[in-house]
Amino acid sequence: MKIHGFQKLTLLDYPGKVACTLFTGGCNFRCPFCQNAGLVLAPEQEPLIDNEEIISVLEKRQGILDGVCVTGGEPTLNDDLPDFLRTVKKLGYLVKLDTNGYRPKVLKYLAKEGLVDYVAMDIKNCPEKYAQTAGLKSLDVEKIRESAGFLMSGSLEYEFRTTVCRELHQKADLLAIGKWLKGCRRYFLQSYQKSANVIRPVFTSYTKEQMHQFEESLLHDIPETKVRGMD
Repeated sequence: MKIHGFQKLTLLDYPGKVACTLFTGGCNFRCPFCQNAGLVLAPEQEPLIDNEEIISVLEKRQGILDGVCVTGGEPTLNDDLPDFLRTVKKLGYLVKLDTNGYRPKVLKYLAKEGLVDYVAMDIKNCPEKYAQTAGLKSLDVEKIRESAGFLMSGSLEYEFRTTVCRELHQKADLLAIGKWLKGCRRYFLQSYQKSANVIRPVFTSYTKEQMHQFEESLLHDIPETKVRGMD
């Protein structure tokens, strides 16, 4: 599997677990606020990490690490993902997958095969603004609905999360997301962060107070709504 980044220790990426994080390249979205421009736009220019090197580290850290987080880019685009995750699972690790949810068949297959334990699915915006927020002229939002519905109706641990930008998200948009995902297990609001690796660094963030106001407005539909990363 093509892996372009390897963070050997994280206490943040997998809730409640000590984990490592792997970064794959390529993405079917072009979210302008994405923090991983290199992985999305030109993964062929990013360094590759030998899979054997990663497996070797995982073998040595059995009993120290709880899980492996796989993020991107969009990991489900990688045809080698299932086989790689089988190797990881044989070593006894939990697996967390970060995904945009646009390949529901892959998500369902990974779940059916017992290759994922936790899914973090990005919710870009309310359905009416999805394509714009994902940086595309058009997309099939039913694929997003299918993935979200699958997670909400199943037993797999999951979270939904939205990166909130002042220019792309208004209160009405977030309330519409709340109606759409009503009753979901957990939903995180993440404030946009400026960095040198953003695809289009033209966005701004809401204040901490405003983000918590959004959180309060969503609690009726999603009681487990929380602002992440601002406290």
